[in-house]
Amino acid sequence: MKPTRLSCFCKIVRRITAISALILLAGCEKELDFTYHDVESPLVIEATLTQDGASVRLTHTTPMDEAMDLDPVTDATVILTDLSSGTERSLPLRADGSFGDNIPGVLNHEYQVEVVSAGNSYRSASMMKGETEIVGMTFQWIKMPYDYVAVLQVSFREIPGDDDNCFWIRLLRNGKPYKWSVVGRRITSDGIINFVTMTSRKDIDEEDEKDILLDGDKVTALVTPISREMVDYLTALGQDSNGPEMWTGGFCLGYFLASPVAESSVTYRPGEMTEFK
Repeated sequence: MKPTRLSCFCKIVRRITAISALILLAGCEKELDFTYHDVESPLVIEATLTQDGASVRLTHTTPMDEAMDLDPVTDATVILTDLSSGTERSLPLRADGSFGDNIPGVLNHEYQVEVVSAGNSYRSASMMKGETEIVGMTFQWIKMPYDYVAVLQVSFREIPGDDDNCFWIRLLRNGKPYKWSVVGRRITSDGIINFVTMTSRKDIDEEDEKDILLDGDKVTALVTPISREMVDYLTALGQDSNGPEMWTGGFCLGYFLASPVAESSVTYRPGEMTEFK
């Protein structure tokens, strides 16, 4: 059937209408005024309880117009409760702007931190994990296609009776943060977990500044037993994604971790290192 003049006319009208709409949209220009500077920065709570005592640091996420504003929040009340014994204590404000004391946590006791700030209350609970022990730290060279790379091995003990056996490993370079990693659930036949990570290339002229190690640098490992929930939280943090909520009450960011920390150090001596086998 041949198209009629009416059907042809209708097609032309539809095309003209579509083209006109595109031209109209292309000609529209409107400035969008985002008011992100006016959004209140949420509270960030970083709370720990170790064999050396409690420490709670309060800050806000950095505003867009004050990216270097890292001042701690000191107008707050912080209470630490031993839920297993029913005792509680108020954590005093210290000279460095954190709240805390030197009273160690009791293994296998559950603790709760409550923070009251700006009329809001925040609570988080954590079970005090068992202790691990670092039994060795060594550097060796590993041959890569592009260069030799220094590999650090940190060996530490599993925790008997812990169904998780998950660990947060933080490395310090001359006392300052260097690298960190999370070791998921591990069960070994000899009770020893060997964590291995690559560090500095031999040719430091080709290495990223954040990875460079120099002869004589002191590398310290901090190994902390953590729960599966904390594994998920840290994994999400490393991937810039959402993790589990660690606090109830008002909205805030951060974590509370009750766990002893094992610490050991080694000096980086590239001239004395052997090749990794």
